[in-house]
Amino acid sequence: MFSLYLSLLLGFPHSLWRARHLAHHCAHERRRARSGLSVAPLDLVAVIALWGALLVFAPGFMLAVYLPGFVIGLGLCYLQGHYEHARGTVSHYGSLYNFLMFNDGYHVEHHARPGAHWRDLCREREGEANASRWPAVLRWFECLNLCALERLVLHVPALQRFVLERHERALRSLATRLPPARRVGIVGGGLFPRTALILRQLLPHSRLVLIDMSADNLAVARRFLDSEVEFINKRFEPAVECDFDLLIIPLAFEGDRRAIYDRPPASAVLVHDWIWRRRGASVIVSWLLLKRLNLVT
Repeated sequence: MFSLYLSLLLGFPHSLWRARHLAHHCAHERRRARSGLSVAPLDLVAVIALWGALLVFAPGFMLAVYLPGFVIGLGLCYLQGHYEHARGTVSHYGSLYNFLMFNDGYHVEHHARPGAHWRDLCREREGEANASRWPAVLRWFECLNLCALERLVLHVPALQRFVLERHERALRSLATRLPPARRVGIVGGGLFPRTALILRQLLPHSRLVLIDMSADNLAVARRFLDSEVEFINKRFEPAVECDFDLLIIPLAFEGDRRAIYDRPPASAVLVHDWIWRRRGASVIVSWLLLKRLNLVT
């Protein structure tokens, strides 16, 4: 009866949806899925009856409201499913989203224990889980906003001057709180390396190290920096102990940002974050960019 109710609510046979979800999790179910997924006859009859009744008794509503909403819903489901696995299985630990969506953001944990009740997923959190600050259905913001802006800045000198001025002011305001830094690690320092350009002036005696998983980004950064800057082409893992006196984390960092705040991997860590996330000693970089800079030690 509950399956029938969900079929009418979604306009789609719930037994088919359930079988596809099980096939996603289980290899033997996936093989069976390729040979044809079973649909409960009552679910199918209910959906056909629903669509038929809407076409007969409310064709305007069906074509102008219900059908567009159904297509949009399927599109949102596709976005959700795609971005939950775009970089491998990814979790989102935002408290508001998980409160409203029954811990749906704990997706790594759901894959590790598919049979666990949703209330238990937050207690099963994976310490090294691949995480994103965005819920899956909004995760395309990571590419659209940050990557597109970085590339735009790279090609517009006026924007370069703007971001350099805003970031330099923020860094200078926190510079007096920084410990002596012999070796400085800058994560994601490729493309337009504004942090390295500023720190080269603020910390002239420090050794700057750019860490970026994209060799192409580092090649671009080399055009702006001299040979005294060290370039490392690898993915930064915050759980691995590092020998930096100062570490800079970008806004585009892919990983568990909360773990960096809770357990800073260096003596001092400067974290670029959204303007509404204040941690430690903090200063606003730009209201226009919705960005702030947090210092944790």
